[in-house]
Amino acid sequence: MKLLEQEFLIPPMPDHSGLLAYFAETMTQQLPDSRLPIRFGVTRTDEDGYLCASGVMVDPPAFAAGQQSIFQFNKRKVENTGRFNAVLLVPTGIGAEIGGHAGDATPVARLLAPICDTLILHPNVVNASDINEMPENALYVEGSVICRLMMGTAGLEPVNSNRVLVLLNDHQLESFIYVAVNSVSAARASFGLRCPGTFLMEPPLKMRALYTSTGAACGEVDGLEIVQDLLEKHRGEFDAVAIASVIDVPPSYHMDYFRSWGSMVNPWGGVEAMVTHAISLLYDLPSAHSPMLESKEVANEEPGLVDPRMAAEAISLGFFECVLKGLQRAPRIISDPDAQRMPGVLTANDISCLVIPDGVLGLPTLAALEQGIPVIAVRENTNLMRNDLTALPWAPGQFTQVENYWEAAGVMCAMKAGIAPESVRRPLAPTLVDGKPLTGMALTPPNGQVGAPAGRVEAVAFGSVA
Repeated sequence: MKLLEQEFLIPPMPDHSGLLAYFAETMTQQLPDSRLPIRFGVTRTDEDGYLCASGVMVDPPAFAAGQQSIFQFNKRKVENTGRFNAVLLVPTGIGAEIGGHAGDATPVARLLAPICDTLILHPNVVNASDINEMPENALYVEGSVICRLMMGTAGLEPVNSNRVLVLLNDHQLESFIYVAVNSVSAARASFGLRCPGTFLMEPPLKMRALYTSTGAACGEVDGLEIVQDLLEKHRGEFDAVAIASVIDVPPSYHMDYFRSWGSMVNPWGGVEAMVTHAISLLYDLPSAHSPMLESKEVANEEPGLVDPRMAAEAISLGFFECVLKGLQRAPRIISDPDAQRMPGVLTANDISCLVIPDGVLGLPTLAALEQGIPVIAVRENTNLMRNDLTALPWAPGQFTQVENYWEAAGVMCAMKAGIAPESVRRPLAPTLVDGKPLTGMALTPPNGQVGAPAGRVEAVAFGSVA
């Protein structure tokens, strides 16, 4: 099995209507049967159409033929409003200003979490090498599972703890295997991780980091068969899988990245997301990946002072602890429709809003559009995706652009309180009648000053007093 990234230019749709079904049909036509899509996003929208990037699996295993397509969509029929549950998404590999490096969107998660009963996030938000400070009410969910949750094809069942299977590349330098095994031991000793087994992958999983034509991080993966064999061999012994393997990059990338002071897109995250998307899709398993260093020369490089967003990587050697902590309580993936109706399982019916960087157009955003789920887009979190989200056919009040995550938190508080966010801003627009404001002295203030009196009014009498 091989994973790789493909780009497609898909012709535009008038008014961008029916995009989800349109992309599903187009991708089915353009991809041969030997290629299974595992990841999809729209990198750019312009007059030529939609430039799309899709991670695909080449020659998937036979049982994958029975898997649901990533484009499968089940529209929710109700919205459960008893609890406020939000999805926080910062896609991997798009150079997000906040969350594009080493867990540097964690403060955002900790800001938004107290507003929510449950905050659903993915590893890219909180994985900070050997640090993971995700909120207590967060669900740590692999990116493809968030897609399926929003698409209505999977649910999430919170758990007390998981048995985490650990798969390590059989590194040519034993010292790097020791680092990974010590990370597992530290997790067992410090936060009580249950690890039923740690196994070496031989032959090793081969991962290579690349960039798309737009500069987003992606990659190629070979040798997934070793992962498949180990998962099949130990089926029933574990609930989640953590993988650590070498990612092949040019030798200069490590120092180039640190010296870029945040301007270089993290090259490792894109190919990592491809691996975990594939595993979670094929096996309905929580999964996460961390890189192993290639050599002692790389490990001994001195980056000096670095951008604070990268600092967690500069002080880590194993990069593995964040993955182990996240997977310890990652929710169970529920794909059976009957089981999704069981108490305690979160589905698309339970999602109150989606928070994304502005311009991000992937399956979660498209699903939210179709599901009627409110979307909050944050302008300050700039990234490589170039899509005008205001042009999509949103329902009235469904889409809100904000400048920063402080404002996003305010909008979420208004949603939870059941008030229109604009009601706490001034000027307050006039009430429209038949689509336009009424005219008259009392309703049209002079000089356009909302709330200014048309003249002095001593008193207004309604009825009479006996």
